[in-house]
Amino acid sequence: MTYRSTVCAPHSFPVNQTVGYLSGYPVSMAVRDPEATKARIFDAAVAEFARHGIAGARIDRIAAEAKANKQLIYAYFGNKAELFTHVLEKKMLDLAVSVPVDPDDIEAWIDRLMDYHAAHPELLRLLFWEGLEYGTTELPDEPERREHYARKVAALRDGQERGVVTDAIPAPDLLFLLTAVANWAAVVPQMKRILVGAEDTDRERLRASVKEAARRLTAR
Repeated sequence: MTYRSTVCAPHSFPVNQTVGYLSGYPVSMAVRDPEATKARIFDAAVAEFARHGIAGARIDRIAAEAKANKQLIYAYFGNKAELFTHVLEKKMLDLAVSVPVDPDDIEAWIDRLMDYHAAHPELLRLLFWEGLEYGTTELPDEPERREHYARKVAALRDGQERGVVTDAIPAPDLLFLLTAVANWAAVVPQMKRILVGAEDTDRERLRASVKEAARRLTAR
């Protein structure tokens, strides 16, 4: 096969100026913009994993949705489990940056946390799938995950040491309780609808109740 000219995609795979070949599969011009290709793969993977979990997700569907060759997915992200780990890690980092724990105003933090998950429901779905598929076994990125949670716990512990948050509950337990109270309605919307109601007024009442519960959990 003759190439008019070649460029090198990541990992030094040869790509033709118009159509190249990667492990026997045609590769489109999109490879020449690897960051855009990675972004499309990431977005497609988020949707696929949120809908089907790790076991049910299909690389072929991710590739088709991203308009990318599936061999590029393996080249950029590794196997399916590694892709899931990358996706969840990046989504959790976005949450940590967007909604940092604020021990000085727990109710406002709960508000922001609930708003974030309402706007990005895929994150809790990814965490739910991870829990179903890994259970209590060690995660592939366990050290990074522990560090992620340790930073959040440290913020609450700082609030305890300054006297703005109760120290009657250990900081790790308190973080778990607060996130559970704030997030459970988004994880089981059918339960929320049956118990609480489906109207806007019901949603606002529940939010007020969640914030009141958080206030009481953290009050000295």
